[in-house]
Amino acid sequence: MSWLRALKETARSGLKIERRRLEPLIAIRGAAGLALVIGVGLAFFGPVVAASSAFGAFQAAIATFQRSWRPRPVLALVSGASLAVSTFLGYLTGSHVLLFMALLVLWTFVAGLAWAAGPTAGIIASSNVAIMLVTITLPTSVAEAALHGTVIAFGGVVQATLIVLFPVRRWGAQRDALADALAAEADYARRLRHDPVAEFDPVPLMTARSAAAITPRQARHRPAELHGSRGLAERIRPVLASLADPGMGVPDEGPERDRVRELLAAAGSVLDAAARAIRHGDPVWIAAPAVATLKTPDTRELLGGPARHAADRLGVLLADVIETAEGEGTKEDAEATETADAIASHRRRPTLLRLVPVVLRSMRAEIRPGSPILRHAVRVAVVVAVGYLLGVALPLGHGYWAPMAAVMVMRPEFSQTYERSVARFGGTVVGVFLATVIVQAAHPGVGLSAVLAVVCALLMYLLMRTGYAVAQACISAYVVFLLGMAGDDWSQTVLERVVLTLVGGLLAMVSYAVYPAWETPRLRSRLGDWLASDGRYAASVVDQYADPAERGRDDVRAALLATRTARIAWQEAVATARHEPVRHRGLSRAAADDTQQVLAQFSRAAMLMEAHLPEGGATPLPAAAQFADALRRATEKGAKDVRERRVPCWDAVREALARWDEEDRLRGQAADPVVRNGAGLLLETLEEFSRGLDGSTAGSAGADSAGRN
Repeated sequence: MSWLRALKETARSGLKIERRRLEPLIAIRGAAGLALVIGVGLAFFGPVVAASSAFGAFQAAIATFQRSWRPRPVLALVSGASLAVSTFLGYLTGSHVLLFMALLVLWTFVAGLAWAAGPTAGIIASSNVAIMLVTITLPTSVAEAALHGTVIAFGGVVQATLIVLFPVRRWGAQRDALADALAAEADYARRLRHDPVAEFDPVPLMTARSAAAITPRQARHRPAELHGSRGLAERIRPVLASLADPGMGVPDEGPERDRVRELLAAAGSVLDAAARAIRHGDPVWIAAPAVATLKTPDTRELLGGPARHAADRLGVLLADVIETAEGEGTKEDAEATETADAIASHRRRPTLLRLVPVVLRSMRAEIRPGSPILRHAVRVAVVVAVGYLLGVALPLGHGYWAPMAAVMVMRPEFSQTYERSVARFGGTVVGVFLATVIVQAAHPGVGLSAVLAVVCALLMYLLMRTGYAVAQACISAYVVFLLGMAGDDWSQTVLERVVLTLVGGLLAMVSYAVYPAWETPRLRSRLGDWLASDGRYAASVVDQYADPAERGRDDVRAALLATRTARIAWQEAVATARHEPVRHRGLSRAAADDTQQVLAQFSRAAMLMEAHLPEGGATPLPAAAQFADALRRATEKGAKDVRERRVPCWDAVREALARWDEEDRLRGQAADPVVRNGAGLLLETLEEFSRGLDGSTAGSAGADSAGRN
């Protein structure tokens, strides 16, 4: 993609406004907390201190809107406390330019590294730097700086208290995540009716897994319907795929296929009903035809072999889903339905204090050459320093607006940085213009300015998910009214804010062009990681057939989670690379598409074998262990070949499969058709992967894959 096209795409995306579900009660609660803090500040300390407290309450409320599985009061308290510390330290060094610049660069660098702990931590840390640049200009002494820091923290406490006293959809984020996972599987079941080899996006399941990690305190209050459903959803997916797949014994047409379609439709109906019940906390209501289909006795007469086993297993799992969604049974019964990883120690979310070393380790791990997070931290630190010096040098006053704009728009990714830069400038122009019109018409005093600021905050909380440009327009008007309440001349604010916001946005955009962290050159590395993780997962599954009595299934589960993580990382990298103005380096778009389809089919073949893992007393298959070892080694070597721009060779896997067939022939006993056919499909997809990776045959590989699907 050329630079011109990339700029057009990011500008269009940044200014896009979407229709989203609004949350008026949460917005009103945040605005009420802000109004309460401003009122207390005006009554006891005056408009300047009230402005500081308002920034604390405003930022604390924004923090609670971030996508996080931690309790919202905790996010508000952390935001308020960290901003209070930033303000106090910033004021102590503010009178010494060199000392303040050193603090600003260090603080911004740490805020950039905070993205290693996740987007919520990165957004809160970046916002603290931005707001600190404003709040340190308000106090005039150390004692006042301490007071301002205290009232800023008080704003966070007020927002946290309101969340506790007036909860809105408690556990709502976790409910939505689990309901989305069940709804995604319902959609998958319906798609399998028409496309028996349809793909499934694991993102909803991974999101639900992340939401299921809880602190010990949360574990004592978690609703019963959130206990166990995710583990059931994980087990339903391979059963659905196995039931629909023609390779499991059900022909493409005929009464058997019709019954499979009926079962899949009923499964979709049940999963949708469970999703609705969990999302809203209501009883489960299932349509009568779906219940009749699942309970009809002639299913076992129509289906046989693996298909019958899958149908029986599906009925049991769906019954468990209904029971769990209704919150029935004891806590021990619910925990019995959880998968092993859900009760392991690493699934427990650390408390706030124990989270500190975890975050520090994540940040330290990013201090390495080639880290995109490290590049972002260096970029944003340099840009903020340059922006602050430019703001001081320009004869406009309020020079902090340039670095404030830069730190708020900069993200580790190119597209997000450019989108937000354009959106921030556009939103600033609109917001300042509207605020100017209101000020000229109403000439508000302190009280009316405070009211207008609260109204702007309410609109921002309500509309912030519709687009960054909309949110920025509300924020711009909010800051104008708030600083006007504190005594700033609004007429000077207009020109300064628009010009310096433009300067900050341009600095952010130039910095990424000068010191980028492109994802395009890393595509081969991401693809290699996915191939290696897929190979480990498939080898773990095949190993279960080698000696069912000795091997546990924990390694299969761990390998499955690893391959999902690698797949999502690949998909995110491809999505990011498509918007980058960088030519492909060794991996064309066609090759990326072809290899992605093949690896998805490879993982699906392993999943089908996992759905029919043998019981502990089943007959061992020693040849399966040899094949699994060859598969594991070959995919590890193949991943290295991909990273080093070579086409992998799969001779070792082919030879291991030939030895397996020879041993079966000498023994006069055929292996389990599920695992043997699955092993052959694994080799076939690996060979197709190499054809898709080879640029000279990428087109034909894609056509072959499309024809097979």
